[in-house]
Amino acid sequence: MIGWPRRQEAERTCQYSPVNQLQLKTYYITTTLPYVNDRPHIGHALEFVQADAIARYRRLQGYDVILNFGTDEHGEKIYRKALEAGKDPQAYVDEYAATFDALKKVLNFSYDKFIRTTDPAHIAAAREFWKICAKKGDIYKKFYKIKYCIGCELEKTDSELKNNRCPLHPNLEIEAREEENYFFKFSDYQNSLTNLYNERPDFVVPAFRLNEMKSLISGEGFQDFSISRLKAKMPWGIPVPDDEEHVMYVWFDALINYVSTIGWPEDMERFEKYWPVVQFAGKDNLRQQSAMWQAMLMSAGLPSSKQIVIHGFIVGEGGVKMSKSLGNVVDPYAVVHEYGTDALRYFLLRHVNPFEDSEFVMGKFREAYNANLANGLGNLVSRIMKMAETYNVKPELPNKNEATSAQEVFKSLENYKFNEAMNSIWREIHDMDLLIQEGKPFNLIKTDEGKAKEIIGDLVKRLWGLAINLEPLMPETSEKIQELVAAGKSPETPLFPRK
Repeated sequence: MIGWPRRQEAERTCQYSPVNQLQLKTYYITTTLPYVNDRPHIGHALEFVQADAIARYRRLQGYDVILNFGTDEHGEKIYRKALEAGKDPQAYVDEYAATFDALKKVLNFSYDKFIRTTDPAHIAAAREFWKICAKKGDIYKKFYKIKYCIGCELEKTDSELKNNRCPLHPNLEIEAREEENYFFKFSDYQNSLTNLYNERPDFVVPAFRLNEMKSLISGEGFQDFSISRLKAKMPWGIPVPDDEEHVMYVWFDALINYVSTIGWPEDMERFEKYWPVVQFAGKDNLRQQSAMWQAMLMSAGLPSSKQIVIHGFIVGEGGVKMSKSLGNVVDPYAVVHEYGTDALRYFLLRHVNPFEDSEFVMGKFREAYNANLANGLGNLVSRIMKMAETYNVKPELPNKNEATSAQEVFKSLENYKFNEAMNSIWREIHDMDLLIQEGKPFNLIKTDEGKAKEIIGDLVKRLWGLAINLEPLMPETSEKIQELVAAGKSPETPLFPRK
């Protein structure tokens, strides 16, 4: 049973929460499904770590959480890549899906469900979703001519292009296409989407992204969109119900995973228990997640998502887009291999802006690692626990509910401001360092043992609270610190060796 380990964790967490174990509050969160046309990159890691931090935070609060993750495996881009590699499309996506599933260990990613859009249950759900929208009268067929970006797998208007190229994929030529496809009546949902945005001003975070959507649906970009491709030209997709000459357009198919993964339409009890969902996505997914998908839900008679959280891109030094040719691509596997999982999580959550584009440069990463992890947190833990062990100081520790009283940390996480949450924790680290420097308990123990042990005991309790507040952000480090504090032992090796 896929979600069982996480359910057990939630129930264990409830010993620290007023929530009854048999009546857990539910919380459903999802990442977007990355295309499996290449290995995971640092941008994927950012989104996964952000979503994981919120999932862990909610579990710490006593919620029954489902964190959904998976792979988007249909579409023309993947079909072309498979042909280039000389592989059957299914074999090709199987290979790359495994590299994303491996992130569970690499990033300490606590997802409960790994869905693939080639899963039989998802295919059945996508076909049922299509039938409902068609019965509603929201799907029709027409001949059309468009400009198409294969990188985005989206049609583009002239206003979205720069020098007749997609700004997100400037290395790819825009393709002119003419064919008969099925379309979704996106334009019929202009008023409904406007009402959704006006009634729920926090529906899209940050607020300026919601303003972008308001502009979109009132302008040129608000048009019906194609939801099928001719099977004769592109056979790699889910067959359209009652028309075997067409397969579903990848965006129509993939978005439905958010409902199919929690049981829709076969297990409505489970679906209704967890829906609606908080969705994490990059800024290049803004239109699809917060407008197209919401209109599709309305067409199918399903409630809108709970919230859409949009992050920026990770770029190279000077804001240059990462590319293999420039040599500025960061491999999350390589970073974790050298520095450890929590070092990468630390940098992504503290030094990357949660909503804007941010640089990831290995030189700056190394500096932050040594200054704030090796010399900062790691050194603090060693100093405090060495004194506690040497002088046999074992204070009574508060339970988790009391220890997680750092309101600044929680308030920041509620608003997805991961960097501010981390900054609050590092201010506490600074204050504890200052207390050691000024109180000098290691010297005071010679003249006033009682006072020295009081200071050390206070430091140990504060370190315990700091570890609890690190649980959603740096879970492996949090667990190590909790174990050291509970045992009254100092670490045998540094938590973060200098590099």
